Amino acid sequence: MSLISVRKRPGIVVFAALCLSLSGAGRVAAQGGEPRSFAIHGAKVVPVSGAPLENATVVVSRGVITAVGTNVAIPADAWVIEGKGLTVYPGLMDAFTDVGVAAAPASGGGGEANAKPPISKGPEDRPATTPWRNAADEINLGDARIESWRSAGFTATVSAPKSGMFPGQAAVLNLAGERAGDLVVKSPVAVPVSLQAPGGFRNYPDSLMGAIAYVRQVWLDANWSTQAEAIYEKNPRGVERPRYDQSTEALNDALQKHAVVLIPGNSSLEIRRALVLGEEWKVNSVIYGGQMGYEVAAEIAAKKVPVLVDLKWPEAAKDGDPEEVPSLRTLRFRDRAPSSPAALQKAGVKFAFYSGGITAAKDILPAVKKSIDAGLTPDAALRALTLSPAEIFGVADVLGSIEKGKIANLVVTDGDLFDKKTKVKIVFVDGRKFEVREPLRPSEPPMGDLTGKWKLSTSTPNGAEELTADLSMETDGTLTGTVSSPQRGTGSIFSGYVSEEKFSFTINLPIEGNPTDVRFTGTFEGNSMKGSISVLGYTFEFAGTKPGAAAGGAR
Repeated sequence: MSLISVRKRPGIVVFAALCLSLSGAGRVAAQGGEPRSFAIHGAKVVPVSGAPLENATVVVSRGVITAVGTNVAIPADAWVIEGKGLTVYPGLMDAFTDVGVAAAPASGGGGEANAKPPISKGPEDRPATTPWRNAADEINLGDARIESWRSAGFTATVSAPKSGMFPGQAAVLNLAGERAGDLVVKSPVAVPVSLQAPGGFRNYPDSLMGAIAYVRQVWLDANWSTQAEAIYEKNPRGVERPRYDQSTEALNDALQKHAVVLIPGNSSLEIRRALVLGEEWKVNSVIYGGQMGYEVAAEIAAKKVPVLVDLKWPEAAKDGDPEEVPSLRTLRFRDRAPSSPAALQKAGVKFAFYSGGITAAKDILPAVKKSIDAGLTPDAALRALTLSPAEIFGVADVLGSIEKGKIANLVVTDGDLFDKKTKVKIVFVDGRKFEVREPLRPSEPPMGDLTGKWKLSTSTPNGAEELTADLSMETDGTLTGTVSSPQRGTGSIFSGYVSEEKFSFTINLPIEGNPTDVRFTGTFEGNSMKGSISVLGYTFEFAGTKPGAAAGGAR
C-alpha cells in the first residue's frame, strides 16, 4: 500500500510516456509528474534543534522546509504522506568519507595503474601532496555507495579525496542529483592531513618523524608565502617576486574560506599530539579518529577542539594468527573504544560520527548503537549524526535539523532510529523523495550464479540499446551490483534476488531530473538470460550474455 495520498495532481503527458526509453528519447517527469511539494502529516517529528513533536506536520516545497509544527496549513498542491506510526528525523550526515568522490588518478603519469611514484629527496619535492584537489570537482555519480548510504538514511556527507599526506579538500555533498554540481552544498569545508609516511626505503619521508617534519614544513611555507605575497603586492618594485607554489596557494585559499584542518588522532598519544600540532600550525583544527577519547576527554575539552569519531570499532583481525596473544592494553581498547563518545559528551566536547573503515552503510547505525550501549545518550548520538557535523563544517544554517528555511534533507522511519527492527521508509534529499524498499528475499535456492559482467541488449522506440550489468550474487540469492547505460549513466541495484532460474532487480536512474525506478525481471540458464525491463508502466524485452562465454552453458 502506498504511503502517499494525492491532494492535487497535475496532468500526465501520455504521449511523452509512450516514447520513453532508456536512451532518453522520452522526456517525462518521474512517477507521472511528481511535484516538488510534499507534506508529511501526523508523524512524530524529531527536529534535533528542539524537543520532539507528536502528531506534527513537515511541509517541503522546492527543496526547502517551509513549515514545521502541530498546526500547519498544508498547501493545496502538496502530495500528502500520512505519517501515523512514522518518525521524521533530519537527514543523517557522514562526517568524513570518500563516498561520491572519484578515485585518485594513477601516479607516475601516462595512466599506468602500477606506475611507481618518483623518488622524493626532500621537502621541496612536495611528496604525496595534492591539496588543490577538491571533492566538489571530482564527484563520481556512478559511485554505488551514494545510493546505499542514502537508503540507510544518510542524505549528506563530508567527502574528500584519499591518498597522500595532503590528499585534497573536503566538500559537503548532498546524496542526490542529476549532475555532479547538484550534489555540492559547500566547498571547501576541510583540509584533511595524514601523517602516514607514503615513501618506503630510500624515499622521503619514510617514517612518522619524517612525515611530521614534512607537514610542519608545508605549513611554515604556506605561512611564509602569505606574508611574502602581501609584502610584494603592497610594493612590488625592486622586490624579488615570491615563487608560485601550487600546494601552498591551495592551502592558503582553503584556509581563507574558513576550512578546518583535519588532524589524525586515534590513540591517546596521537590525540595529544594532534592537539599540540593544531596549536603549533595555528590552524582551526578538528581531530579525526578519537577512539581512545575515553582517556583524554578532559584534555580535549580544555582545548575546545571538536572530534570526529571513527565508527569502525577496533576488533581482532579475522585472518589473524590464532596463536598470537593480544596485550592487555589492546584488549582494553577493543572493549572501551565504543565508550569514547559518552566520555566526550560528559566532558562537553563537540563530536560527530564518521563511517571510517565501514564499507556497508547498513553497518553504520549498529555501530552507533554500540556507543549508546556503552553510555552515550540517544539524543547525543542523533546529534552526532546530524546537527553536530553541520556545525563543525559550517553548514548548520542549511543542514542538520528540521527547521523552516533549511534544505529539505529528511529521513522517515517506522520507529526509533536506533532500534534494530526499525526500517527507513522514505528519504528526502534536496526535497526529492526516495522510497526505500526492502530487498526481496528469494523463496527458493538459486539454480546457478549470476555473478559477473553481462551485456544486455534491448529494443526501444529509438532502436537497439546496449547496457552493461555488473552483478554479484550471494549464496542465498541476494543480488547486488550496477547497471550502466551510455545515455543515462550507472544505477546501483536494490531489491535484487535470484530464485531457482528466475531473477529480479531494480535500479534508479534520473529521468527529467527525477529519480525513476527501472525494474529488470527474467530467467537465466548458464551464461545467458532474457526478460523484460519495466519503467513508468512500459515494458521492453531484453536478452543478455556474458562476453566470451558460450550461451546456455551448464548450470
